[in-house]
Amino acid sequence: MINDILSALQSGRPAEVERLSRVALAARPDDPDLALFLAIGLQQQGRLAEALEVYAALAQKHPDDSLHWGNYATALREAGRVQEAENAYLRSIALAPDNGEQLTNLGLLQLERKDYQAARDTLLRAHALDPAAPAARIHAARACSACRDSRAEELLRPWRDWTSLDDALQLELADLQLVLGEANIARVLLEELLGRTPGHLPARLLLAAVYERVNDLDGSAALLDQVERNHPALDAEAQLEIVHQRAKLALRRGQTEQARRLLEQAGPRTSDDYAHFFSLAEACDKLRDYPGAIAALHEAHARQIEELKHNAPRRFDPAAPVLPAAVERIGAEEFRRWPVLQGPDSASSPVFIVGYPRSGTTLLELMLDAHPALQSMDERPFFTILSDQLADHGIVVPQDLHKLDQHACDELRKGYVSLVCSKIQRHWSAQLVDKNPLNMLWLPLIYRLFPEAKFILALRHPCDVLVSNYMQNFRAAVLAVACASMEKLATAYVTAMECWLHDVALFQPNVFVSRYEDLVADPAAQTRRIADFLGLEDATPLLHFDRHARDKGFIATPSYAQVTQPVNRKGLDRWKRYREALAPALPILDPMLRHWGYPVADADESAGG
Repeated sequence: MINDILSALQSGRPAEVERLSRVALAARPDDPDLALFLAIGLQQQGRLAEALEVYAALAQKHPDDSLHWGNYATALREAGRVQEAENAYLRSIALAPDNGEQLTNLGLLQLERKDYQAARDTLLRAHALDPAAPAARIHAARACSACRDSRAEELLRPWRDWTSLDDALQLELADLQLVLGEANIARVLLEELLGRTPGHLPARLLLAAVYERVNDLDGSAALLDQVERNHPALDAEAQLEIVHQRAKLALRRGQTEQARRLLEQAGPRTSDDYAHFFSLAEACDKLRDYPGAIAALHEAHARQIEELKHNAPRRFDPAAPVLPAAVERIGAEEFRRWPVLQGPDSASSPVFIVGYPRSGTTLLELMLDAHPALQSMDERPFFTILSDQLADHGIVVPQDLHKLDQHACDELRKGYVSLVCSKIQRHWSAQLVDKNPLNMLWLPLIYRLFPEAKFILALRHPCDVLVSNYMQNFRAAVLAVACASMEKLATAYVTAMECWLHDVALFQPNVFVSRYEDLVADPAAQTRRIADFLGLEDATPLLHFDRHARDKGFIATPSYAQVTQPVNRKGLDRWKRYREALAPALPILDPMLRHWGYPVADADESAGG
């Protein structure tokens, strides 16, 4: 009889599973295996209430059996009885602490409840029990991503080795890769999934979003058209997603009125859909409805901050600094204690592009990447990762950098190169360009490893920087929290600049200051100056960066839509349209306005009305 039940179960005949189980139970009413088959048969027929009774009875009759508590928990979860399900999972795990499957199930329940920190801890435990299991890695990465925990990328690093993912898991992996800035990987995963399951609607919708991110606007629109043709009875959630994607495409194509109309008609997808309000603000800004843009941005940031308070609560501790990496400073006496070590020369070191976000760093990166003698990569927090690794060994950056000897620095440089090679296929004949705006906060560590490196500081009118930052939907928690208000944003800007100026005065690195206003006013002259600074004979390729950017496809930066266009003056003096919103930030910003020689009369005028 057991073999017949198993055969019915494996062939997808749950009604037959139920019938055979009941017949067998009539003869052996206390057999737990037969009761389990009955519960499964009922559950697969959609008769969840009846199945729950059987699962509950099994758990009560066998209170020390982890399997029965786990099965009962999963049925409770399916029935929406979340707290009872969590209690049952905890009972199951208490009976079998090394049961990775039940830990994963509990973690998924916690994810559904948006209890991301608990989910991260639970799923990392499941991953530790079976480090090679793709499912545990993917689910743990989802929780880490929600918590803005950098371990998400590390968990997904072996994705190329995962050859037997089911559709649901592969879709989850693709979505995570997109969230983490790996749109090209997401594209590969989704196109492969659709190759074997052409009618998979969520995969098609996600792929349309990926095509937009890699600048294939026609491909994105065609895929959305195809979805609407092939799925005439879309549910409300899918319809809403399509409207938002079409609004995004309209914004990219300059059809701003249409984009705004679509967004206002659709509304946010969920209560925490702050991305909707960022897109609406972009449309309002382009239509010169500046009060409408500010109203949408206030709503966007309010919703984003509420999410971050839940997902990254430590960022909101009363004593939490606005930029943690800028807190500690090295003094001249400490610097004198650094041992003299050997390091690579300038030509063998990366070129570092730094500057507060939205100061033109991406424009500079793409200009340099367009030159055959240089190779850039999408921005990555490599020095944050190296700093965390040092902290694991008791070395705190920057105050303990004097403890690093030649061997330690050599190994850190190898680690840096390894991180680079995990993201790009390195062309060793080209000099590396590392663009990460907030690397300006890691100058002591960069200088310790690459003392001869050249830096390009991207500078832009601080008021324009603030307005542009406030309009961005930053994924990095430190930047998103800094954008909670104009005052906090101004504090973050001044803090970053003060840190940079202190470190530059101490270490005296080789720095070229590139003013955004000069670059857009006379690109030929400014790119010639940059080329001279870097020792490049021909500056011409730098001027054709927009063509190179379009050919490159995916650009992992909030300005990815703008930098595929030629240099223009649209971003100049943008702040003047937002005088009233900026007013509270100007007293905080004033020292940097004066230091960098940007007009303060206009700013003072805005503060006075």
